[in-house]
Amino acid sequence: MLEKCRNAQERWGGVSEIIDNWLEERQQLISIFVALPQQSVHEGLTDRIQEFCQVMMDYISSGHFEVYEQLLKEGSEFNDGSLEKAQALFPQIQDSTDAALDFNDSYSNFAGQTLHEMHELTVQLSSLGEALEERFSLEDTMIEILHTAHRDQVFTEAPV
Repeated sequence: MLEKCRNAQERWGGVSEIIDNWLEERQQLISIFVALPQQSVHEGLTDRIQEFCQVMMDYISSGHFEVYEQLLKEGSEFNDGSLEKAQALFPQIQDSTDAALDFNDSYSNFAGQTLHEMHELTVQLSSLGEALEERFSLEDTMIEILHTAHRDQVFTEAPV
């Protein structure tokens, strides 16, 4: 029993740290995103867009290759339908992944030399913002379904 408790604490505690770090990365992404419209075209816009693209790619990669994987592993420990509910969210999350990858491909080396390019950047940022907002909501739902809902069960099953 004690070994089971230790394993559970390691598994859940580690995930909480992963989620905490990931959510901090999300906050950094949002901060850069909301600052972009105020960025001077002549003073660092291209650097700021490159930074945004890098942070966005890091955030998405962490989600797909660390957080989601760990959450799904947790969800598989319970036979309560939560895993299926969470897996149903992936196609919707993938839509925002595709939007982020497209934006990164188009703008990670943005030069912004013409008014048309600046206009397109504005349009694409708006569209990306909507996709990211939807993604964050879906990710929060997945965390609720696969992690938060089971957290108390793991710790109440362990002997005191």
